[in-house]
Amino acid sequence: MAELSGLEDPKLRAVNERHGDDHAVNLTKLRALAKRLKTQQDLARELWATDNSAARLLALLICRPKAYDRAELDTMLRGARTPKVHDWLVGNVVKKSPHAEELRRAWFADPDPVVASAGWALTTDRVAKKPEGLDLPGLLDLIETRMKDAPDRLQWAMNHCLAQIGIEHPEHRARAIAIGERLEVLKDYPTSPGCTSPYAPVWITAMVRRASAG
Repeated sequence: MAELSGLEDPKLRAVNERHGDDHAVNLTKLRALAKRLKTQQDLARELWATDNSAARLLALLICRPKAYDRAELDTMLRGARTPKVHDWLVGNVVKKSPHAEELRRAWFADPDPVVASAGWALTTDRVAKKPEGLDLPGLLDLIETRMKDAPDRLQWAMNHCLAQIGIEHPEHRARAIAIGERLEVLKDYPTSPGCTSPYAPVWITAMVRRASAG
């Protein structure tokens, strides 16, 4: 914890706080520390228990994803309220867990929008990697009726799923683009030069064009 504290940068904290995060540690330095520590499950659990975001991010880098049971992952997710910790928990740990599909189903319809956003993130991963068994038209129906008024975190996750369906599944591409055009979610989102807009119609078109060119 002392070493993590020594890595803090007040300027970085100010930047992160604008995005809802509360840590002040450069992530490149954090990954270097994790590489030095290597996998340590007991330490990962101790770091997570501190409720400190930088410590939790480090915990997610040095843990063994398959060492957590379903209930523990559920508890961790419900306690992960900052975006970066939430995203790393889902992306670095839950996706690699044998409980990922069971948790996807449980979280997808959870009344807590932050928890539900994790279910949508896991669903998006399946849309891209293992779509068999998913009801893609049904997902588009839900997105069409609920995304516009969804809270920010959930809306972002649903929009990612919409884009992924359009990118990966040509038979649903026209409808995905049409939904995005009608709802206009993230249409005016500020995008840095050289980056792709998260607005689904632009995102889908850009990624399909890139795949065709490559």
